[in-house]
Amino acid sequence: MTLILPNPEERLFIWKELKENEKTRDSDLEHIKDWLSKQPHLPNKWDDQRLLSFLRGCKFSLEKTKRKLDMYFTMRTALPEFFTNRDMMRPELISLAKLGQASTLPGLTPSGRRVSIIRGFNKNVPTPNIADIMKLALMLGDVRLEMETYGVAGDIYIFDASVLTAGHFARAANPILAKKFIICIQEGYPVKIKEVHIINAIPLVDTVVNWVKPFVKEKYRNRVRVHTKMETLYEYVPLEMLPEEYGGSAGKLADIQEKWIKKMVEYTPWFKEQEALKADESKRPGKPTNYDDLFGLDGSFRQLEID
Repeated sequence: MTLILPNPEERLFIWKELKENEKTRDSDLEHIKDWLSKQPHLPNKWDDQRLLSFLRGCKFSLEKTKRKLDMYFTMRTALPEFFTNRDMMRPELISLAKLGQASTLPGLTPSGRRVSIIRGFNKNVPTPNIADIMKLALMLGDVRLEMETYGVAGDIYIFDASVLTAGHFARAANPILAKKFIICIQEGYPVKIKEVHIINAIPLVDTVVNWVKPFVKEKYRNRVRVHTKMETLYEYVPLEMLPEEYGGSAGKLADIQEKWIKKMVEYTPWFKEQEALKADESKRPGKPTNYDDLFGLDGSFRQLEID
C-alpha cells in the first residue's frame, strides 16, 4: 500500500484542521460542481474525490476553491511541458527513477501530515531534465488528489542535498521554469506545505535557498529549515515514520518508490484522458489569461494571493 489512510480518530483531527463539517460537506461539494458546470472555459464535470481534495486544501472556502480550480485547469493549458506525455513508461521518466528517489511516505505524523522525501543517488551524473522532474512531481500530486480519501492536515518535504554539486545547480537554475513550477504548486494545487527540511546540507545549500526564495510566498520561506545533522530532523518528523535509509522503520525508500511507480503506471489511461481537460481561454468570460503576466515573464514576479 502506498498510503496508510487516517483512522477515525485521526480523521476527526484532520477535519477540524481543514474546517471540514460533515453536515455541510455534501452541499459544499454540490455547490462547486454546479459552479463548475456553469464555467464555459472549464471542464463541466470532474471527479468528486478530486473536487473534495480542492475543498479541503482551501479549508472549505468556496471562493478560494473556485479560484484554485480555475488556476489548476489554466495551468494545464499554459504548461504543456508539465501536463502532456505523462506516461510513466516513457524512457525519460523511467531514467529519472534510476537517478534518485522522490516518494511520499505511507504514514502520517501525529499532526496528520504526509512526509515526502527527495534525494539523488550519485553526484557524478549529468544533471537530469528539470522539466521532467517537475512533471513527475505533479503526476504524483495528481494521483494523491484521488488517493487521499479523507484528506491530510498538510505536507512536509525533505530534500536530501548530499549529492548536490555546483555543476548541477548551474545547469538546473532556470528562473523561468522555476517560476512556472512554483506558481503551479502554490496557486493551482490544493497542497498545504507546512514544513520543508533540507538535510545533509553543504554550504552550497544556502546559495540554492536564496536563489529560490524570491519565487516563493513569504509564509513558505519561513517554513524552510536546513539541517547539518539528522538528529535535528527528528525533532520535526518522528523517527519511526522515516525509511530505513534515514534510521527509521517505515521500510526501504526503494520499495516505497517502486510502489509509487507502479501506481503511476496504473494511472496511465487517466493521465491520457486528462490532457483534454483544461481551460479553454477562447471561452473564458472577459479577457483570456495572459501567460506572460501570470508567470512574470516580463521580468517581474507576480504573486497571486489565493490562500
